Amino acid sequence: MILVTGATGFVGGAVVARAAREPTLRLRVAVRRKSDSVPDGVDTTLVGALSPDTDWSLALSGVEVIVHAAARVHVMHDAAVDPLRAFRRANVDGTLKLARQAAKAGVRRFVFISSIKVHGEHTLPGQPFTPWDVPAPVDPYGISKLEAEKGLQDVANETGLEVVVIRPVLVYGPGVKANFRSLMWWLYKGVPLPLGKLSNKRSFVALDNLADLILTCVWHPAAVTETFLVSDGEDLPMTELLQRVAVALGRRPLLVPVPRSMLLLAAHLLGQVDVAQRLCNPLQVDISRTRKLLGWTPPVGVDEALRRTVEHFLSSLPTL
Repeated sequence: MILVTGATGFVGGAVVARAAREPTLRLRVAVRRKSDSVPDGVDTTLVGALSPDTDWSLALSGVEVIVHAAARVHVMHDAAVDPLRAFRRANVDGTLKLARQAAKAGVRRFVFISSIKVHGEHTLPGQPFTPWDVPAPVDPYGISKLEAEKGLQDVANETGLEVVVIRPVLVYGPGVKANFRSLMWWLYKGVPLPLGKLSNKRSFVALDNLADLILTCVWHPAAVTETFLVSDGEDLPMTELLQRVAVALGRRPLLVPVPRSMLLLAAHLLGQVDVAQRLCNPLQVDISRTRKLLGWTPPVGVDEALRRTVEHFLSSLPTL
C-alpha cells in the first residue's frame, strides 16, 4: 500500500489522481481535516497538520511506501514572526517524526518531495544544477527542505528505511496558482508586459511529468538512496515561455522589450525584487542522471502541458 501525505495539495493531489487510475496500486491518503476532498473510494485517514506532534500510527498500518508531499510551503510574504522556526517545525521536525514512525511500522520506502530551492535561487548561464552540486539554500523554505533531507538520511542509516529525494523546479499544471497564474491572467487580458527581452533560460516541470516521476520512484529499484532533479527536459527563455502560454490561450502577447537592468531597477523601486529575479535570472537543472538511472523520460511535452494548464485556467474563469 502507498500512503500519500499532502494529498489535497497541488502535487499530492496529482499523485493521488494518477495512482487512483492504476488498478494494481493500493492507495491511502492522509488529510489535515475532514472537509478535505479526495477521489471517491480512496482510503482516507485524518492526521491533522504536519508537525512533530502528529500521530501517524493509524495512517501507517499496512503501508509499504510513503510519498511525502505535505509541507509548509514557500510563500512570497510570510506572516510568521520567525519563518525559519515555523518551516523547521513542519518540514523538518514533522517530516522526521513521520519517517521514524514509518520505520518502526515496517514501511519500506520513503519518497520525499523536496525543492530545487535546496540548491539556491538561480544558476549561471549554461551551468545547470546537478545532484552533486553543493546545496546553497538562501530562504527559510529551502533551508528547511535541506535539513529534512539530511535528517532523513540519518533515519535511513539508523533504520534501513529506503529514502528517495526528488527536487522539483517550478511546477505548473491545471490549478497552478501564484505567479504562473498571474502571468496567464495578464496574457489573457492583453495587458502589456515589459518582458519581451528576457533570454534567461529556466527549467520547469509539468504537474503530470512530476507525478509520473514520483510514481516511478515508488517502485524502481535504482531509486533507493538517490536524489533526483526533475524538469520537462526543455529549458525555455522566459520570453519564449510567455509566447507559448499566449498561443495556448489563443492570445497575441503584448511583450515590450525592456532591458533586464531596467526591469531590476524598477522592481527594486517597487519592492518587488524577488519577483523580478525569478523572471530575469536563469535557473536550469540537468536531469540526465534521472533519465539514466530510472530510464525515465518526461511523458508530456511542454506545449501539451501548457494546453492542459490553460484549459483548466479558462474553465475556472467566472462567467458573466
